[in-house]
Amino acid sequence: MREFKITYFFDEEHYIRRFVHFETADEVIALLASERDRTISFWDSREIYHELNTANVRVIQFSEYHRDKFSEDL
Repeated sequence: MREFKITYFFDEEHYIRRFVHFETADEVIALLASERDRTISFWDSREIYHELNTANVRVIQFSEYHRDKFSEDL
């Protein structure tokens, strides 16, 4: 499994970041397409619960995320 970072931008200063695990980028694209214009919910790495209406998002970006070894050891 690969880790991907998804960032939902509401404006230039406000965003929410989410991490997901999939085999391919195409699977992430399918996930984003299935979530378009509806309310989604998820827990972040800080154990904060989010409910987000994707219709209110201006930009969605995603990329493969590579955690550095040092932060994993903490």
